[in-house]
Amino acid sequence: MKQGNSLPVWIWKSAGFFALLVGLPAWSQEASPPPAQQADSLITAMHELQNQVRELRAAVAEVRSEAAQYRAETAELRKQLQVTRSQLVSSGGPSQPSSYAGPSSTPANSRASEESAKGIGTVEDRVDVLEETTQLLNSKLNDQYQTKIESASKYRVRLSGIVLLNLFDNRGTSDSTDVPTWVTPSGPLDPKGSFGASLRQSELGLEIFGPRLAGARTAGNLQFDFSGGFPNTFNGVNFGLVRLRIASMRMDWEHTSIVAGQDNAFVSPLSPTSFASLAVPALGYAGNLWGWIPQVRVEHQFDLSSGQKLTLQGGILDNLTGEQPYDTFLRAPSAGERSSQPGYGTRVAWTRNIFGRPMTLGAGGYYSRQDWGFNRHINGWAGMADWDIPLVPRVSVSGEFYRGLAIGGLAGGFGRSVLFSGDPNFASTQVRGLDSAGGWSQLKFKPSAKLELNGAFGLDNPFTEDLRAFSSPQSYFLPTLAQNRGSLVNFIYRPRSDLLFSAEYRHLRTFFINSSSDTAEQVNLMMGFLF
Repeated sequence: MKQGNSLPVWIWKSAGFFALLVGLPAWSQEASPPPAQQADSLITAMHELQNQVRELRAAVAEVRSEAAQYRAETAELRKQLQVTRSQLVSSGGPSQPSSYAGPSSTPANSRASEESAKGIGTVEDRVDVLEETTQLLNSKLNDQYQTKIESASKYRVRLSGIVLLNLFDNRGTSDSTDVPTWVTPSGPLDPKGSFGASLRQSELGLEIFGPRLAGARTAGNLQFDFSGGFPNTFNGVNFGLVRLRIASMRMDWEHTSIVAGQDNAFVSPLSPTSFASLAVPALGYAGNLWGWIPQVRVEHQFDLSSGQKLTLQGGILDNLTGEQPYDTFLRAPSAGERSSQPGYGTRVAWTRNIFGRPMTLGAGGYYSRQDWGFNRHINGWAGMADWDIPLVPRVSVSGEFYRGLAIGGLAGGFGRSVLFSGDPNFASTQVRGLDSAGGWSQLKFKPSAKLELNGAFGLDNPFTEDLRAFSSPQSYFLPTLAQNRGSLVNFIYRPRSDLLFSAEYRHLRTFFINSSSDTAEQVNLMMGFLF
């Protein structure tokens, strides 16, 4: 292929010939078509020709760009070879093979010199080798680019996810056999244990990398799992329904970001490390606030001295209160949404590097105005703190703490925001916001890049004063639950970046208003393939 200004000549000739071929069918109509039909045919042919010209111009621009890039790379390689040759000459190293050996040279030294000289070769030989290597690498890159996920737009899409198998053995009764979060009271007919397997915690994700807009990089993120419930069919427990987790879009400038969509609750960003609990974050309803909530937030980072960084976040969230949907297909507003206000959240975090890893200390706040009908209003709120601190190069501690009122939408207080003195459909029934406090902490040890060990403990504690305020309280979710404790120990082994093995032991203990408690245990073995 020719370089420089002569590049487009053959392309324009090809364009003219191609346009002639395209126009032949339009000119080979009947001998005497009507004038209107002739005009329509000419207009159609002109439009097709214009489209082809535009495509050819785009192809020419792309070829020119690639050619210029290859020329620049080749010139840079030649410069580097010239510098290398000059260094070899100045250091006395041989630039050509030589059969001469000095008086003090032994046969071994002579053979080593010859092999070294042959390895260096001439500059032209080395240029040829480097050009061949460059061509090979370019062909590999082109193959990789051609096998990317195809999208309707020209922007890049990346597929990711995990295929995860969980083998679990339970002792005691819990809310879910494969992902237990709290203990249910056991009766005489309840089983003492269970064993099963599941793949419904497998995940699928798409990342979309869009254009620059107003100086910002744009991107999108879409994540699903198969933990949305079970179809009412034969062996339906193995056919988990698809569930939307995250669907967010973001614009990133150098120090500022705007995020819109369904995403993690940014006021409570951390969770313990566990592949036994992906459908619900580990220690959910045991002190770990979480939620995949529609939101719009703004983030800004300030670079401080000595490599320190301050991050400010603020935004609005869908004002959820933990209620289950009132209808399977039609959406009715929850108590938070009936207030005609969103939830408000904010967080500030300070970060610096310790032992080559970031140490982060954060604090956040949340407010939720709620309307429970019959002019019964509750002001929900929460204050949070989070930390991730490297103690030594291979050991770190992380966790969160919260104190709040009526924050069932963030899974606080067992997912309950309020308690009722009676039937909530009666105007005479009183409503009381549920006070709660809790948190969790995790110790992580990474003896190597492929192996890590984690231990974590969490506690969610609704206030007994609120639970005993009514003689027989009612709620939309088990009002007798008084406290939930969870602990876990696991190890995660990654022999490759796309393969993992893990084992986890989990212990749960749940207290009820009458001061009784029940326990449950689970041993979970996992194998996952990441892509």
